[in-house]
Amino acid sequence: MRRSEFERAVRDEFGTYGSSLISDLVLTRAGGLTADQALNAGYSPRDVWLALCEEMDVPGERRYGVGRLEPKR
Repeated sequence: MRRSEFERAVRDEFGTYGSSLISDLVLTRAGGLTADQALNAGYSPRDVWLALCEEMDVPGERRYGVGRLEPKR
């Protein structure tokens, strides 16, 4: 997962609320960092995405593939 895919996944799952989540919500799986802090510290976007999903109780079926661009036709 690239950073752009992470950002799209956050937007798709959480809408406008997503920007607040990534800057304010402390992620247990990311050592007590926010998503922004974790990404800036070098955590992979996929790991941060999964940590965010866990913290927000996103169902498993919506944790993978969200944020991927539609295939080119």
